[in-house]
Amino acid sequence: MKTLRLVVDPNNLETPSAQEALTQAAAIIRAGGLVAFPTETVYGLGANALDQGAVEKIFQAKQRPAWDPIIVHIAEDDSVQSMLDELVTEVPDAARKLMDAFWPGPLTLLLPRSAAVPDSVTAGRQLVGVRMPAHRVALELIRRAGVPIAAPSANTFGHTSPTTADHVLEDLDGRIDAVIDAGPTGYGLESTVLDSCQRPMVIYRPGAVTAQQILDIAGPVEVFRSVRPLVETPQSALPSPGVGLRHYAPKARLVLIEAPLFDLGSRLNQAAQGFSGERIGVMLPAEVDPPIPNAVVFAWGSWAAPEDLGRNLYAGLRSLDAQDCTVILCPVPPSDGIGTAIRDRLGKAASRQTLPLS
Repeated sequence: MKTLRLVVDPNNLETPSAQEALTQAAAIIRAGGLVAFPTETVYGLGANALDQGAVEKIFQAKQRPAWDPIIVHIAEDDSVQSMLDELVTEVPDAARKLMDAFWPGPLTLLLPRSAAVPDSVTAGRQLVGVRMPAHRVALELIRRAGVPIAAPSANTFGHTSPTTADHVLEDLDGRIDAVIDAGPTGYGLESTVLDSCQRPMVIYRPGAVTAQQILDIAGPVEVFRSVRPLVETPQSALPSPGVGLRHYAPKARLVLIEAPLFDLGSRLNQAAQGFSGERIGVMLPAEVDPPIPNAVVFAWGSWAAPEDLGRNLYAGLRSLDAQDCTVILCPVPPSDGIGTAIRDRLGKAASRQTLPLS
């Protein structure tokens, strides 16, 4: 299979080239094919969410296990209600409030699924994750396809999520029909995933929409804590996308360093001493001087701007991988706001290969 690269300027969707690319991509979706496309979070790998065969192609291309459910994306025009009605049987009051506040945007809501949703989308669970992306290209693709689009991140399973079309092609070139190249994504971290059917509501995956924002709009919420230790290969379906033990991982060993900002330089140096002979990469905050001679440094962003850290996280991990680093040292930001989501991704990316946080 030859993967088409369809270039679209998200600020100029009316140009003939953009129109042609979007029309071609929508036709591929309607025909049961796979198209990677940008959202405001990361690039997703899309297929017709109501077509069992098309959804199964997502799992094959990503090498994704069947126990890991995927999210369905809908558009924001007049068809949104019909799309939502086709996917779910009920929308709780709390979910309605959150839709009004955060859609389109980086919030996925788990809702009771309809019979039209294939089991493969939900891993057999009774709730389906639905969101409305806040990206002009994603919304236009869904509108033109005329169907809800199932789309996990457009990478091989467990690998670092893609925030550019180049990242998509690094993993999936020749395995999917097309990728829409509309430049880098905005947030750089996957959406918040929330079960609004429970009381209190449960955040299964932290993201840009924070627990405090959800509390302010719709009431009590808590972050998911598994009652049993997570394992790399669960025996049953996961309750939500994004809660697997090992996700978002670079090829290099990822070592997490937690320390106050003033002490990060010395802690990075200390950690590096344990990897003599390795090619060391560092995700380096702007406030910290390069601490390790001959290390490969990725300028991560300012510690005082966690939104920038989130936006650059996956691009940095992929950049250090591309420079043949065998170990990546990465500071862990405070758990404030989007820092909670960054810590979640880093913890899963490091999994059991990391030094203890201290």
